[in-house]
Amino acid sequence: MEFKNTKSIFTQIGDDVKDKIMDGEYVEEGKIPSTRELAGIVGVNPNTTIKAYAVLQQEGIIYTQRGKGYFVSQGAKDTIVKSRKSEFLTEVLPETVDHAHKLGITFNELKDYLKDLYHEEK
Repeated sequence: MEFKNTKSIFTQIGDDVKDKIMDGEYVEEGKIPSTRELAGIVGVNPNTTIKAYAVLQQEGIIYTQRGKGYFVSQGAKDTIVKSRKSEFLTEVLPETVDHAHKLGITFNELKDYLKDLYHEEK
């Protein structure tokens, strides 16, 4: 895993786990790697993965079964989609529209481009 300087490493690890849940690599009620296994996979200190998993547990994305390991919570994918959709609509999209406006991109130009991206008829 290649880390970026924009977010903490444990946050990026958590985001990667969420991506894997959304992509179906980790299924709801399915077991995921232990913190030690994941630390070895991504090349970080196990304390970093422990912190990432603690945040995911607080968010209700994963849970632990004593002596068995970590599992994806029922409804985790829906929770992730809802959270990311909200983040996109309240943070990413307004920033993108502001940037487009500063570049002189009109609403109609933006709308046509979005239709192309969505493969819809103009």
